[in-house]
Amino acid sequence: MSQEQTPLTVALSQLKLASKKLGLDAGMQKMLAQPKRSIMVSIDIRMDNGSVGVYNGMRVQHWDARGPFKGGIRYYPSTSIDEVTALAMLMTWKCAIADIPFGGAKGGVCVDTKTLSKHELERLTRRYVSLIAEYLGPHRDIPAPDMYTDAQTMAWVMDTYSQLKGYMIPESVTGKPVEIGGSWGRVEATGRGVIHCVKQAAENNRLKLGGASVAIQGFGNVGYHAAAAAKEIGCKIMAVSDSSGGIFYEGGLNPAAVLAHKEKTGSVQNFEGCQDITNEELLELECDILIPAALESQITRRNADKIKAKMVAEAANGPTTPDADKILYEKGICLIPDILANSGGVTVSYFEWVQNLTREQWPLEKVNRKLEEKMSKAFNDVEAIVAREESDMRTGALMLGVGRVANAIKTLGLWP
Repeated sequence: MSQEQTPLTVALSQLKLASKKLGLDAGMQKMLAQPKRSIMVSIDIRMDNGSVGVYNGMRVQHWDARGPFKGGIRYYPSTSIDEVTALAMLMTWKCAIADIPFGGAKGGVCVDTKTLSKHELERLTRRYVSLIAEYLGPHRDIPAPDMYTDAQTMAWVMDTYSQLKGYMIPESVTGKPVEIGGSWGRVEATGRGVIHCVKQAAENNRLKLGGASVAIQGFGNVGYHAAAAAKEIGCKIMAVSDSSGGIFYEGGLNPAAVLAHKEKTGSVQNFEGCQDITNEELLELECDILIPAALESQITRRNADKIKAKMVAEAANGPTTPDADKILYEKGICLIPDILANSGGVTVSYFEWVQNLTREQWPLEKVNRKLEEKMSKAFNDVEAIVAREESDMRTGALMLGVGRVANAIKTLGLWP
């Protein structure tokens, strides 16, 4: 991404576009462009060798007009307050599009998790939570996992918050292990949600999914579960990749076998019977459905012209730049934007929160059924705006999300 196109400048330009289309006044635009609260903390921990480690942490709470703040915590060396602000803003729209009663937040710690032991990671997590605990809570701000955090991290977050309050509060965090109040289906929710959107788009665009070829960039949690869900409905997974490169097999891959190979060797590459390809080559393959499930800014003005897929479903956050958006739209490629396509994770996080509040645990079948219902409804709500406005899907999704939040703020009014 160029200097002019940081995640925050892109998020603000998207807000500006949606605000203009919705006819929002300047005051409302200013309010939506600013987070309600940005918290910066210095996290000091004792390292295993006795020295002291100091790490920068942050939590940005964007808007809570539709419900408590909700958003992941990422551990990544280059995490910045601008990036976290942009992600918190997108989370606000995402929750509104999915029509779940949350506002957007995001957290981050500038750390390379590969350099820390498990004990150091636990101390870092607990210290970070203790520093922002007064701004967290089941009716205030509910964290979840994100890049380089997982169910174990969330268990530490929940336990730290609960110890500070004096009793166990499972509804204070989502994405926990099932044995301490996590929801069945949460791990695979984002990937499955992407495929629910693909099913809806295929129906609307008369694309037959039986035998449809799929290429997936990124084979982490989201990419793997998207591949597994796509195979379930009869698609052919012809290529997948991770950070070291990809593999291609025209006859179709078995996602479970590829995952076992990756866990054994550390990469999807050199899988028996497959051709090794680069991440760039994967994006430009002749296929029916392309799923970018890795990093941001993978489809840019430099390679958008070479994309041959009929449909692009954004499993990652921001994999397509605004310049590339226009090129794909002009080429007639159906693009399902991130704020719609990857909202399955926060949707099942909402289900987890509801289960915790009522001290229930739903069976997997119920979670999956309700996820499909929510994703289909969100997709059709966006499509209705797209048809009315004759716009691309990202503009339609932004108009739906921003419009719902703006309406909530207008209805509440300003206090005092």
